[in-house]
Amino acid sequence: MICPNSAAMKHLSLVAAGLAAWTVTAGNWTQFRGPLGNGLAPDARVPSQLDGQSVTWAADLPGRGLSSPVIVGDRVFVTASSGAKQDRLHVLCFNLADGSLRWERQFWATGRTMTHEKISGATPSPASDGERIYALFSSNDCVALDLDGNLVWYRGLGRDYPNASNSLGMSSSLVVTDGVLIAQVESDAESFTAGLDARTGVNRWKLERPRKSNWTSPSLLRGADGRTRVVLQSSKGVHVVEPDSGRTVWSFDEGASTVPSTTVSGGQLFVPSNGLTVLEPSTEGALLKSVWKSGQLRPGTPSPLVLVNQVFTLNDGGILTCGDAATGTRQWQLRLKGPFSATPVSAGGFLYCVNEKGLVQVVDPSKPEGAVASELDLGQAIIGTPSIAADSLFVRSDGKLWRLGGSAAR
Repeated sequence: MICPNSAAMKHLSLVAAGLAAWTVTAGNWTQFRGPLGNGLAPDARVPSQLDGQSVTWAADLPGRGLSSPVIVGDRVFVTASSGAKQDRLHVLCFNLADGSLRWERQFWATGRTMTHEKISGATPSPASDGERIYALFSSNDCVALDLDGNLVWYRGLGRDYPNASNSLGMSSSLVVTDGVLIAQVESDAESFTAGLDARTGVNRWKLERPRKSNWTSPSLLRGADGRTRVVLQSSKGVHVVEPDSGRTVWSFDEGASTVPSTTVSGGQLFVPSNGLTVLEPSTEGALLKSVWKSGQLRPGTPSPLVLVNQVFTLNDGGILTCGDAATGTRQWQLRLKGPFSATPVSAGGFLYCVNEKGLVQVVDPSKPEGAVASELDLGQAIIGTPSIAADSLFVRSDGKLWRLGGSAAR
């Protein structure tokens, strides 16, 4: 056991503040990795002992997809793509209680639909501000619907910026804050991040970004001043920008991964860079200050997850590594059944890890070396990150959307 120190106590106080902020949006899962983008639902009572009886419902999906479900109130939103060219784009809304289809909207892609065979047109996760659902597809088509499925606006970013694409497919998920929708569209040819007006879809700003294919997603950083800023990660490093203008506030220029994304916890940025590097905003300049870095905590495709005073990284083969969040000291490793692409999420102190073969593994990190508490085989390939709401875990494959747990499950 590592003894507490001043750095650890500081981190714990910041985590407590972050958890307090989470309660504002408790019950909803509004974007990739949840309302704060950290994969945590600390108060949710998701079953830790999963078995066949844990499946509350399963709904059929009309096409492929890696995007995470978004849950707002009594509605579950998910995207899919279908057709031989993956050019038919779907946004679906299911009733949370029983999984029945509430509505579906379909669109034709206007941009490039070629992707790697492992992914699909519906790879980016949608986002919601509680009034609208925003969906971005690999073709760089972006659509805004109200919660009843009425079209608010449609933007073909692939037509506006035809060189912003790559041969493997785009996958950066959306975030929305302060009335601005952040779309990170970065490739080897034309590379940019745009702040779109959430009501109209019109550019409020557009930043030129490093010309290199990038599959990371933006994160949100809530500062000590109460303001929310957007974290953009690329091969060059990290930029923290104002959502209303795109103006850079802080930056880090020592490079970063182009696959797993930054996780924000307690006012700090856990960045997949040189293994794992923890940064925090400086009060004395525009550079992000390095707190620690560790080559032993290098993540694979899944993004890091921070739970109270521990940080977890998962490599593609299934090695889960636990480190001290305040110091970066590696504490233990646990071999799970891999391979993995999905990022773990957490509820009630447990980690929920879904491998590419559809095996859900529940990890109890309170055990001295970590331990698998239960497993549930869903029997289909799963690449996308699950979501948590209504005391349930929502998992999707190309063909199914499952709700595990909740009042109807044991």
